[in-house]
Amino acid sequence: MSASAPLPRPATLEEFDRALSGLLSEVGASAAQRERDRVLLHDDVAALQALGFGALRLPVAHGGLGVSFEQLVRRLVRIAAADSNLAHVYRGHIAFVEDLLARDAGDAHTITWFERIAAGDLVGNAQSERQETAEIATTLHRDGERLLLTGRKYYTTGSIYADWIVLSALDDGERVLVSVSAHDPGVTSVDDWDGFGQPLTGSGTTTFDAVPVDPAEIVVPGGDLAVDGHRAAVFQLVLLAVVAGIGQAALRDTLAFVVPRRRIFGSPGETRPRDDAVTQGVVGSVSSAVDAATRLVLSGAADVERAVARRRGGEEDALRDVLVDVFRLQQVVSPLVLSAATELFEVGGASAVSRGVALDRHWRNVRTIHSHNPAAQRRRAIGEFELNGTLPRWEPAGAARSAHDTAVREESPA
Repeated sequence: MSASAPLPRPATLEEFDRALSGLLSEVGASAAQRERDRVLLHDDVAALQALGFGALRLPVAHGGLGVSFEQLVRRLVRIAAADSNLAHVYRGHIAFVEDLLARDAGDAHTITWFERIAAGDLVGNAQSERQETAEIATTLHRDGERLLLTGRKYYTTGSIYADWIVLSALDDGERVLVSVSAHDPGVTSVDDWDGFGQPLTGSGTTTFDAVPVDPAEIVVPGGDLAVDGHRAAVFQLVLLAVVAGIGQAALRDTLAFVVPRRRIFGSPGETRPRDDAVTQGVVGSVSSAVDAATRLVLSGAADVERAVARRRGGEEDALRDVLVDVFRLQQVVSPLVLSAATELFEVGGASAVSRGVALDRHWRNVRTIHSHNPAAQRRRAIGEFELNGTLPRWEPAGAARSAHDTAVREESPA
């Protein structure tokens, strides 16, 4: 357990930031050890929820602090700098809240969800299935008056910590999105994610065994390319915010490694690495890459928010390019941080690869995130857009499509 007893819920953003700093100092101090020991983040998630992080974007009238999307992403980067796993847990939750905020705020169902989230409920995500084909087998079926859900999902990010899980399923052959209680006895999440990075995100298997479904919690995708693109952009921006935070952590840990040292490889006697030209150059390079990555992510978040505002103002095409824009960011941000997480080892000899120092975890975590929704596929989609004007069509894993559709699939929405 790295987080102490729940903190009082802040009433202002300034109070939230002060409380967050205190929490993250605890979280960051033990993050590397938790990864080594594979200690799940139940206490840290509970503490962050108690601060109201999951509700920050809600309007003040509905229990939130009404922060902007850019302000939320800025704080997500801070959380990722303390523990990238903890920030990653919120991927599905943040996307779900952004969907809610794009709806009519007076809608009764939306208000119900505002109340749940304001009360501290966390939403997990479960789309993909481990099958030879991309089709889904999770289904809704009827037992008299009851509607039940049965299936098995993988890459279920955050679901092991969640109060609710949003997942894809088939209802009489039609793909729908369903929200169910994670506390139902028929829901079981298992920590069997075996990736070499981001080990504590709960991105393993979740099974649903005859789980009751409220018909009000079934959503039939409307096929609005702009709305789908906005959702996909949010999903990807969350990952990029986590990457930027990992970069900050990598720089912090590099400085902590270098500054106290009193000798350098290949030099006799006392030679402080902090005064060495090569070491200074490496740190300068890492610092520049991390700063650029962070600025790009925050700029991207602000751009997405402005596009949503223009759409609300009646500009129908405002969301047209947001997904392409975020795909472009992916091509730059992750490679910047990946390169920095590799270059940082040049500040030391064999001691820099010590398990105790754990500098390797930053590369492993970024590489794992970069493999989600593979960047090579996104690069091709950008090229097709530039050459032919074809917008990428994002579809969660398992969505049906015709042979004529151009789609970028969410291969591993972990």
